[in-house]
Amino acid sequence: MSYVLGLTGSIGMGKSTTAQMFADLGCANWDADAAVHRLYAKGGAAVSAIQTQFPDAVEAGAVSRAALKRIIASDETALARIEAIVHPLVAKDRAAFLASLDTDIAVLDIPLLFEGGYDAMVDGTVCVTAPKDVQRTRVLERDTMTEAQFYALLAKQMPDAEKRVRATWIIETDTLEHARAQVQAIIAAIRQEISDA
Repeated sequence: MSYVLGLTGSIGMGKSTTAQMFADLGCANWDADAAVHRLYAKGGAAVSAIQTQFPDAVEAGAVSRAALKRIIASDETALARIEAIVHPLVAKDRAAFLASLDTDIAVLDIPLLFEGGYDAMVDGTVCVTAPKDVQRTRVLERDTMTEAQFYALLAKQMPDAEKRVRATWIIETDTLEHARAQVQAIIAAIRQEISDA
């Protein structure tokens, strides 16, 4: 029986880098965003259902995220209809991952961990955080988002301060070395908890 750890953090906080640190130290990782990418890829489980509802969203046998964004912007019912297709498939993917585990610690990388209530299905939670100016710099350096888009996205997410209050552990990603040390400490604490049980 693995200890299941939910990992979350707002955009630009260093969640992907931190998730990789857990993987490098022997934890099994499941990434919600990667699961959606698999479902949307050619031959993915979501493609035919999305195509039935939104024929314009499928290009060359795969779901186009850009097309979905346009559809969501122009149809206020679209997001709920897409989620009704995708969420059960993501849950199935996550359940298959959890059923196949052979490690003592599993990490579920879920951006909307608290917003979606997924914290109820894990044994502990980690919130990855960084100072606001560092977060803003990281996001805008990616060149995939404007400042206006960044703030619009932040407005839709639970505030970082609230995530930190709700989390079992907090990882500050001010430097790679500091983040890695915190990951190591959390893994050690979990392994101690498992051995004490």
